[in-house]
Amino acid sequence: MKQKVFIVSQLLSNFTTEIFTMINDSVIEFKDATIFQGDVPVITNLNLALNKGEFVYLLGKTGSGKSSLLKTIYGDLELTQGFGEVAGFKLHNLKRKEIPFLRRKLGIVFQDFQLLSDRNVFENLRFVMKATGWTDEVKIKMRVKDVLSKVGLESKEQSMSFQLSGGEQQRISIARALINEPEIILADEPTGNLDPETSEEIMKILLDISKQGRCILFATHDLLLYSKFPARTLMCENNKIADSVSLK
Repeated sequence: MKQKVFIVSQLLSNFTTEIFTMINDSVIEFKDATIFQGDVPVITNLNLALNKGEFVYLLGKTGSGKSSLLKTIYGDLELTQGFGEVAGFKLHNLKRKEIPFLRRKLGIVFQDFQLLSDRNVFENLRFVMKATGWTDEVKIKMRVKDVLSKVGLESKEQSMSFQLSGGEQQRISIARALINEPEIILADEPTGNLDPETSEEIMKILLDISKQGRCILFATHDLLLYSKFPARTLMCENNKIADSVSLK
């Protein structure tokens, strides 16, 4: 009898552990949240959870709230109504001094690359690392080589940004986003300035990154990519976000 009780107890313990793990897979979560631009609500009744290793599209017309959601996630817009949590930081109670630490948990890839034109690739990445607390030059060099290898540009370390193609510049932007081992990557129209073939290359890199356990939120207007690489989708429309998961 004691053995049966022990077995049942062990099963319940394992079940509880699995449930706890599932709950903690969430790296972005909103409950009953409203996102404002000034006094104007742009997204209402937001209930959402994004997990580790997920690749998620964020679609919607200009002005539909995509940028407002991204800005809320990285602490540029204050969450004043509802619950929000990103990488362990409570957005609804977020203090200004916590914002830099939140952003170190995030990698952001922009449409226009935002590389420093007066520096080579290594110095672009080193600049970000020094700004986020890296001090050991040996570790900096090792990390730069590591992230460049992840995007297939090990040989471009000494190239100036203006010597790179658009696709190469965006890969450097992705490498920069990976510097601090972020839990989440926010990709804001990362293929908007690229041709279709290069866009696919960037897409494959980001999908590979998500398979390594990082959550990627990919804002885009590129419906060709969307149709070619289907994934969970958040649609911004009429001040709401519809989730393809909840629509099934």
